[in-house]
Amino acid sequence: MRSLELLAPAKNLECGMAAIDHGADAVYIGALHYGARAAVGNSVDDIRHLCRYAHRFGARVYVTVNTIVYDHELDDIQHLLEQLVDAAVDAVLVQDMAVMQMARRLGLAVHASTQTDNRLPGKVQWLKKQGFARVVLARELSAAEISAIHLQDPEMELEVFVHGALCVSYSGVCYASQYCFGRSANRGECAQFCRMKFDLVDADGQPVDWRQRYYLSLKDLNQSNHLAELIEAGATSFKIEGRLKDVTYVKNVTAAYSERLNQYIAGHPDEYRRASRGHCTYTFKPDLRKTFNRGYTTYFLSGRQPDIVSLDTPKAMGEFVGTVKEMRGPSFTVAGVASFCNGDGLCFINDQRELEGFRVNRVEGNRLFPQKMPAGLRTGLRLYRNNDQVMERLLSKPSSVRKIPVSMSLHATDDGFKLCMDTVAVAIKAEHQQARQDPRENIMRQLTKLGDTPYECSHVDLPADFNYFIPSSLLAEARREACARLLQASEAVVPDAKQFIEGQTAVPSYPLSYLYNVSNRQARQFYEQQGMTVDNAFEVHEPAERLVMQCRHCLRYTMGFCVKHGGKKPVWKEPLSLRLGDGRSFRLQFDCKHCQMNIYADA
Repeated sequence: MRSLELLAPAKNLECGMAAIDHGADAVYIGALHYGARAAVGNSVDDIRHLCRYAHRFGARVYVTVNTIVYDHELDDIQHLLEQLVDAAVDAVLVQDMAVMQMARRLGLAVHASTQTDNRLPGKVQWLKKQGFARVVLARELSAAEISAIHLQDPEMELEVFVHGALCVSYSGVCYASQYCFGRSANRGECAQFCRMKFDLVDADGQPVDWRQRYYLSLKDLNQSNHLAELIEAGATSFKIEGRLKDVTYVKNVTAAYSERLNQYIAGHPDEYRRASRGHCTYTFKPDLRKTFNRGYTTYFLSGRQPDIVSLDTPKAMGEFVGTVKEMRGPSFTVAGVASFCNGDGLCFINDQRELEGFRVNRVEGNRLFPQKMPAGLRTGLRLYRNNDQVMERLLSKPSSVRKIPVSMSLHATDDGFKLCMDTVAVAIKAEHQQARQDPRENIMRQLTKLGDTPYECSHVDLPADFNYFIPSSLLAEARREACARLLQASEAVVPDAKQFIEGQTAVPSYPLSYLYNVSNRQARQFYEQQGMTVDNAFEVHEPAERLVMQCRHCLRYTMGFCVKHGGKKPVWKEPLSLRLGDGRSFRLQFDCKHCQMNIYADA
């Protein structure tokens, strides 16, 4: 039977605990440094607290240590990893091979971050031979490609992204932010170059399109209706993006995917199970339309799709709620079935193809009164809600309870009684007094008062001839002790670190050796021991040939000019370039052999 893991993001301790409460089997969180999200970090004490809480439910905590590191940071990394061992984390996500070696020598399980650019079967096989317990696959892979990797080695754990923001470049092969702003994506400081507006021009500098557009800004990923394909392809962990997102996002998205996973498992009970324990009861109905999104896509799950990019805006659109029916003075009516609330945030794409948003001040049925009437609003426009006040209020309160079913039994012993709760037993020292009336009802009531513990009683076993009086205070004391022992046992889970294997197999080759992202002496020695000479990382020494992005997203295909996929023959003079408002230009190379688009920074 295969375990399926729902993996949720945690910006902080609050988000991590909320993810567990709403159905996550694991969470990933960053420490104060080296976690690929420089804007958020957490103390080791908070991570330790989260581990104890997660382990109650058999859930796991993975810590992101997935930036590249410099020589002067190696001692700090060593100290951090030692602290994470003490905090009982279940694994660390790693990009830098020096960090991988240090972690493995401490007995930590290591997962290969998506930053190690994991798109080919050979790369995944190589990573396994270096001692990685799991590989986080590139977001760009199709179900068929995931299946090919799984069939190569069915025992290797494969983690796939299922929801959230998409990076347009293969992860780990994006240097645009470093080149333009001195902020390295490999160091967790991405400046969101791909969400910027560009002109698209031909080889003579003439515009291919008449206006600036967001050519590299992708829609958000949503595989909620396609978990079956990913499971059957061999994925075991399903990752929600969002370590910068707030707790309401974590609650809603985690709950939605947890329900979908449970539905699939219910249809295949002999093949799959959840990777953690407990079931959740929600005070709200999970709805992915009501959470931050730029419009949704399944990306390359079933091959190339024509509508994966959000050309008009990099901002959240939200859910479609209707069209503008009629405008009158300071108000307008909406044609649709959605209901609205004071404070809702609405938006639309105006006639200049720009996103325009506003706040609803008052609602009278389907007539809305904005705080200020938007200048670009007109009849017929499609309206979207990117802030739902009703949902926000529900999620701002406690919105889920997670409980683990336990069975109990009570039996007489020579010197009293024994209460068993799952795997623990507690002795009750008391005389064997025959009860004057049937004691069962009181015993059941006392034993099942599990209150705010993580447990709920599914069954109490009492012998058919049990007729002893036991004071309620003794029953309550035994129940509390049994719960405490169960909690202590669960929180003391020791991570299952696999044996450290020193890899000596051939390293998959890159056409440009700075793409190995080697930024310290230990990582360089790692490759040298395998017979390779590699260049310094882009962040250490800017190369002469500046490949700043490598993308599966292709503008030729998006615009209908990919002959390979049945499109029209291009009418422009190549090479095309993307040009920022400040004049900086980035040349596009269409690598049709590998079906990808390379982006180079011009001198």
